[in-house]
Amino acid sequence: MIRTKRGESTRPRRRRQLSDATIRWLFVLPTLALLIAFGIYPFLRSLYISFTEFSVVVHEPPVYVGLRNYIDILTDEQLWIYFGVTGRYAVVTVALETVVGFGLAMLVRERFRGSGFITTLMLVPMMLSPVVVGMFWRLSFDPGFGIFNYLIGYGRTGPDWLASPRLAFWAVVIVDIWMWSPFVMLLCLSGLSAIPEYLYEAAAIDRASPWFQFWRITLPQVAPLLLVAVLFRVVEAIKAFDLVWVLTKGGPGDATELVAINLYRQAFLGQFRTGRSAALAYIIWMIIIGVSSILITAINRVRGD
Repeated sequence: MIRTKRGESTRPRRRRQLSDATIRWLFVLPTLALLIAFGIYPFLRSLYISFTEFSVVVHEPPVYVGLRNYIDILTDEQLWIYFGVTGRYAVVTVALETVVGFGLAMLVRERFRGSGFITTLMLVPMMLSPVVVGMFWRLSFDPGFGIFNYLIGYGRTGPDWLASPRLAFWAVVIVDIWMWSPFVMLLCLSGLSAIPEYLYEAAAIDRASPWFQFWRITLPQVAPLLLVAVLFRVVEAIKAFDLVWVLTKGGPGDATELVAINLYRQAFLGQFRTGRSAALAYIIWMIIIGVSSILITAINRVRGD
């Protein structure tokens, strides 16, 4: 009790305190609002548009057409050609990046003078913007003043890589390998550094050959991280756009017309077929989910989960 000057007693005022649950909701609610505004709502809106006949440049409401957009896409022979180009691009680039990245990791795993600087230098390509990389290599492939033909011994008589339907695909593959092999190398390097040394010491005592050590110790230990790298690169290759667009814009002769590039054409370049392009985007999304599920299952098997 507290007494006042007149001798009257009053009770102390109770301060209002927020409960822990209220404080948690005060932090969570803004995040949920942003997630709904910038994530869930656009997802649901675009999913609805994929079932409609709609163009963003025509001031008319969407007209519901059911599965027609999906059926048209899946029965379009030309689109299947683009899916084939995308699949070929994903398989070739990821396979070569896996081999090159793992090989680089094996080379730099041993500490030597300047190894840190060399490793950092190798990681520079993956740190650059794909647009910057595309412009750099576009100039390098130029038959007039580019350095690529000089590096492979052709000089000024070399071919125009980006203008040839036969060579443009491989030019894009070379650039992708140059840019993303360091990513595979980085993951493999972290796996190699985590292998216990006593495994190699025990194998040396048993007089195991380097080849045996590689197949029975190195590769099994690195395999989970190697498959994680493959997972990331496959997903990126399926939805690749910016690097290929800067280099070739899908040409020549649709040699590098990936499905993501064709999606961009349908959505924005003159056609503005918003409903159909939304359906194509969801088909690509479902393909990515399917491929990712297969690779995640393989990763869990390798890990023994």
